[in-house]
Amino acid sequence: MGQFSPWQYKNQVMNVERRVYLDHSATTPADSRVVEAMLPYLTEKFGNASSVHFFGQEARAAVDRARREVASLIGARPNEIVFVSGGTEANNLAIRGLCDASLTQKLDHRGHIITSSIEHPSVRGITELLEQQGWEVTRLPVYENGIVLVEDVSAALRPETVLISVMFANNEIGTLQPIAEIGALVRKERARGNRHLHFHTDAVQAAGRVPLDVEALGCDLLSLSAHKLYAPKGVGALYVRRGVRLLGQNVGGHQERERRAGTEGVPGIVAFGIAARLARAELIERSDHTQRLRDRFESLVAERIRDIVFNGDRELRLSHIANISFRFVEGEGLLISLDLKGVAVSTGSACSSGTLEPSPVIRALGRNDELARGSIRFSFGKDNSDEDVDYVLNVLEGCVENLIRLSPLNRVRSA
Repeated sequence: MGQFSPWQYKNQVMNVERRVYLDHSATTPADSRVVEAMLPYLTEKFGNASSVHFFGQEARAAVDRARREVASLIGARPNEIVFVSGGTEANNLAIRGLCDASLTQKLDHRGHIITSSIEHPSVRGITELLEQQGWEVTRLPVYENGIVLVEDVSAALRPETVLISVMFANNEIGTLQPIAEIGALVRKERARGNRHLHFHTDAVQAAGRVPLDVEALGCDLLSLSAHKLYAPKGVGALYVRRGVRLLGQNVGGHQERERRAGTEGVPGIVAFGIAARLARAELIERSDHTQRLRDRFESLVAERIRDIVFNGDRELRLSHIANISFRFVEGEGLLISLDLKGVAVSTGSACSSGTLEPSPVIRALGRNDELARGSIRFSFGKDNSDEDVDYVLNVLEGCVENLIRLSPLNRVRSA
């Protein structure tokens, strides 16, 4: 905390002029309509969805309704939705579950996985683990704009390739990947005889922010998380295309077609279903609103603060994310300075917090360590306002100038 003790820091954070939340890529506040819908399943409708009596069947019906809503959000069939605890479990189940299943089908050795260099830590972590267990992994570059080239995916394919896993939208810089084009490539390869090739995409950041249709995308597996959609934490989903073999990683029960054992978290699942319905109905309105705020914010930052670099493609990205590197400034110091003024932002993925290493996503764009360490993600939400933008700009300008004055790198800037 630098010059502050934990008590002083907490005391100062609690006494701010205004509080603005610009970290919606980390999590979103639960919508009041979502909370209202789930509350009965925490009280009088408390049944176990696997029980055969009235209370259980009441809960089962609620889970089935939610499954239909989540399926509708991505153009899937309800029986292709597997409820899990969140995006991390969905990614782990997709990748490890598919790889484990492939070993039971055709291979007397482990196969090959293609992924990108900017995947979420949950994808990066499970592929690294599989690599230690003998799987070969190709990690594709993304170049300065943060986008994978379909040509690189094609060039990396081998006869023993089992899985391609490329995220739909990056959680730090918001860039959109050519998922439909990769899906078309996978279909073509299967038509040529590689029946064991499958395609997974982590759509946790994209769901509810851009239209998703699993048929048009051509993916076999797709990961979702409720708390990015204004629903509570602790529930997510994995789309598994009909006919895809997947070995469950949780065992001990028959829930979720034996792909994820364990008593269903009915209140969270109900909330997920309502949030999915609202996200589908309000997608354009929310997207237009956040893009207008984001674009205004970026334009004013460029006018008022020098020595900045915008990270990621300026067009092919989610509407709500702005990722900016501030030269001569440590991102963690800027994050704390903003927090002391009531502004919540992030230096990158919330799942990577606690590390002092520069963001691997920003490094993958070809940025040096200074720019990678000085990057901040501002992610807007449906309830942010122009007044929020104005307040953050005023606070940000002062914080950056103050940190630059204190920085030993300031001598470089002044030279």
